[in-house]
Amino acid sequence: MIFFHSHKFISDNGKYYTSGSLNNGVFQRYLNWFGEVTVFANELSATKDHAKLINDNNEVTNVNLDLVNTKVNLRNSITVIRKIKEAVYSHDYIVIRMPSFYGIVAIRYAEKMNKKYLVEVVGCPWDAFWNHSLKGKIIAPFMWFFTRKTLKDAPYVVYVTNEFLQRRYPTKGKSIGCSDVVLPKLEKGILKKRLEKINLLEKRKPIILGTTAAVNVRYKGQEYVIKAISKLNNEGHNFEYHLAGGGDNQYLKNVAKECGVEDKVFFLGALPHVKVFDYLDNIDIYIQPSKQEGLPRALVEAMSRGCPSLGSKTGGIPELLNKEFIFKNGSVEEISELLKKVDEKMMLFEAERSFKKANEFNKELLDKKRTNFYLKFVRNAEI
Repeated sequence: MIFFHSHKFISDNGKYYTSGSLNNGVFQRYLNWFGEVTVFANELSATKDHAKLINDNNEVTNVNLDLVNTKVNLRNSITVIRKIKEAVYSHDYIVIRMPSFYGIVAIRYAEKMNKKYLVEVVGCPWDAFWNHSLKGKIIAPFMWFFTRKTLKDAPYVVYVTNEFLQRRYPTKGKSIGCSDVVLPKLEKGILKKRLEKINLLEKRKPIILGTTAAVNVRYKGQEYVIKAISKLNNEGHNFEYHLAGGGDNQYLKNVAKECGVEDKVFFLGALPHVKVFDYLDNIDIYIQPSKQEGLPRALVEAMSRGCPSLGSKTGGIPELLNKEFIFKNGSVEEISELLKKVDEKMMLFEAERSFKKANEFNKELLDKKRTNFYLKFVRNAEI
């Protein structure tokens, strides 16, 4: 099987490291279903900013990597397209994770060669490109059109949401809604500790907000939370903001400085996944202010720790949260108004609701649902 995605793998001294969630554990699923697996994606040379990622042993070792330089342009795009065509031709099963330019090209050749393919939809290309940059706003309509057209006729589609992506990119083929979130077993003691933490909150101490997301990606929206806590603290409230996530944080640092909350905004850097839950246990409220998401893993993980949670009206976020705690994308005013509602009663209620909702992401049930669907695809392709 060959897996197409625009993921960036970091190369360092002949070894390759994942820059996100595509790790050995995730790839093991595909190995179980298909045997040998090749991943067609991007290669990015390591810099000093990747030292922590490399030291935390994020090396990918169990799949073959067929990588291209991240700077695809008009001069080398023809070479890349030819490479995609050859990759499709030489493999039996084609799996594409969208949104992805490579995926759109791969599907075109899979259809020409009459090869069965399966598409995983993990995000909305319109939101991703439109909220990225000026260049992204030019690309967004084209990616939206081609993704929508591609998915309409795709024979097998896996959506990470239950409603949002299905509405925006419907298919006539077989499909399921199945989150890609993997949670450890949820022990009742987790919720008990969260409720005790809320009951012990001291009025004079700051309420700690948290977001897990890359700090150099503007559409993650952390700047709006920084501006909101500045507004609230000037009104006499006491909020801190703890940001977990890799990338250059200079822009957000500047926002915090301009807003006068440098001492209230803390950058924790990229955390190894095993330490993310300790971070979540330390915060009081989780907030997902993104302008683009599929079904955010970080939000589900926060809810699994009983975190009272707020989020923007983006992607699959409203499928997870209490509708009373959803705010308009980029609205500092709405974030501020919601945070003013925070009190002990609200936090206790939302902690229990979050934990209960997270239980829907039971690993065994999701794995069974996902496996049954992929095996149907494999058997059909064999026939």
